[in-house]
Amino acid sequence: MYFIVLGVLLLIMKVADFGPVGVWSWWLVLAPFGAAALWWAWADSTGWTKRREVNKMEAKKQERRRKNLETLGMDERGRRGKGPR
Repeated sequence: MYFIVLGVLLLIMKVADFGPVGVWSWWLVLAPFGAAALWWAWADSTGWTKRREVNKMEAKKQERRRKNLETLGMDERGRRGKGPR
């Protein structure tokens, strides 16, 4: 995402002929878009994005389970009450 934002900013600066970016080569201005495509290809091929998604879902599931057990008045092991037995 950072590469895309950088690419859009450089593109706007190049088209507006603003600052030193106005005299840069088009290859240099468009390079962040190529870097974003390479990043996405790498992240998808290695499974990095899928692992992050699964980890987020697991964390949400654990938090939901903890809240439900707390609402029922049970601890993590499924026993009612907080004191030892």
